[in-house]
Amino acid sequence: MYKVVLIDDEAIIAEGLRKVVDWSAHSCQAAALAQDAVSGAQAIREYRPDILFTDIKIPGENGLTMLAGLRGVFSWMQIAVLTGYRDFEYAQRAIRLGVVRFSLKPSKMDELTVALEYMTGVLDRLPPEADPDSQPGSEDPSSFLVRQAQAYITGHCAQRPSLQDMADHCYVSRRRLSKLLNKRLNQSFYDLLNTVRVRQAKRLMDNPALRISEVAEGAGYFDTSHFSRVFKKLEGISGGERRSLH
Repeated sequence: MYKVVLIDDEAIIAEGLRKVVDWSAHSCQAAALAQDAVSGAQAIREYRPDILFTDIKIPGENGLTMLAGLRGVFSWMQIAVLTGYRDFEYAQRAIRLGVVRFSLKPSKMDELTVALEYMTGVLDRLPPEADPDSQPGSEDPSSFLVRQAQAYITGHCAQRPSLQDMADHCYVSRRRLSKLLNKRLNQSFYDLLNTVRVRQAKRLMDNPALRISEVAEGAGYFDTSHFSRVFKKLEGISGGERRSLH
């Protein structure tokens, strides 16, 4: 029997799917229900489903980030998205992450049946060593995760983010995210954080009304001396020297 996890912020929809769909007719069982990204990710890690039905705009976090984080671990998992949002770009990105079915809610029973038949058919033909992520046109989940991590750091660089914060945002372990940053960017978490902070500091320096201490604080450094050392290490000149050149 193939295990299925259902994620939807509307409990009545997830529960309705569990009760209405004849899962056994498709050699499936509804193993777990969830209503947000966090509990959904937990359910997937606990039950290791073969099939996932999910909305991608759910409470807790960006559903695409959740999919990317889990898709890289559960590579065999077949994913169908049921959503009430007519967002073409969002749908395209979901498809590039390996989503095999995309349906607007309320979904008709025949659409669910076709989706189940397709996904169980793929699973039936899947050799144990096969990697579904190798399909042409699929976006590498690791690349997506790294971009999400970079975007998170950019948006939170002044708030003292930690590696754990970023890993939680991306729904992966600290160890996996750290390895991805080193492999894809050749940077540690702190290297990336300092790179983003210095980039922010350079933008702030364009405002002549801001003192260097204010620039440092705006970029996430609460010790001006530490900021100055990091800035000079990365840029080759001090903040004051850079400002005098512009």
